[in-house]
Amino acid sequence: MTKSILPLRVEDLRYSVDGKALVDGISLTINPATFTVVLGPNGAGKSLLLRLLHGMLAPTSGTVACTNGVNGDLRRRQAMVFQRPVLLRRSVEANIAYALGALGVPRGQRPAMIELALSRAGLRDARRVHARLLSVGEQQRLTVARALACEPDIMFLDEPTASLDPASVQQIETLLLDANARGMAIVLVTHDVGQARRLGRDIVFVHTGRLAEQGRADSFFSTPQSDVARAYLAGEIIV
Repeated sequence: MTKSILPLRVEDLRYSVDGKALVDGISLTINPATFTVVLGPNGAGKSLLLRLLHGMLAPTSGTVACTNGVNGDLRRRQAMVFQRPVLLRRSVEANIAYALGALGVPRGQRPAMIELALSRAGLRDARRVHARLLSVGEQQRLTVARALACEPDIMFLDEPTASLDPASVQQIETLLLDANARGMAIVLVTHDVGQARRLGRDIVFVHTGRLAEQGRADSFFSTPQSDVARAYLAGEIIV
């Protein structure tokens, strides 16, 4: 088995635009097989942080480094899912096949991996359907399934269930929990405190681009240490 690229270590991460710090001095560690939920009010810098961790943005300063060093190949051991489904103009199974091919998975191995991904996502009967004809919930389930099929060491998700109905939310949460149980690290940005309680084992709370609090989920929800986290969990408006 290939050695995991994790832990992912972040040191004094900063990202500025026109001299304004949008992510300001964040340090944290993402360990293998963890489920980390990133919480915080709108404009806190959560999505920016996720993109910096995934390597989509270059930091102004600071480092994001994995166990095996920093190089372009590390992106192939990660996956990213956005709030809106991003799908190719082809069938459900062809979307998964394309992702596996792009990663260099040998052609002979792809059918079994596609079948497994479709089965886990409950999309076997829709395999030949054009992906963009699926419901929004099914499209997002396909997006998650496609990312999981590539068997990354770590998956980043930016509010993937924000606009979905409860049944679709539950299906995607089950996919993520199952992947985490198999040893995949998950980093999920959400505004849904209930979802954070259901899924998170570790919580990263961000406010005004800074790491306001970090810890185990049970401790965070029972006895938050920062004033801003207590206010957020109480439903107060945070600025």
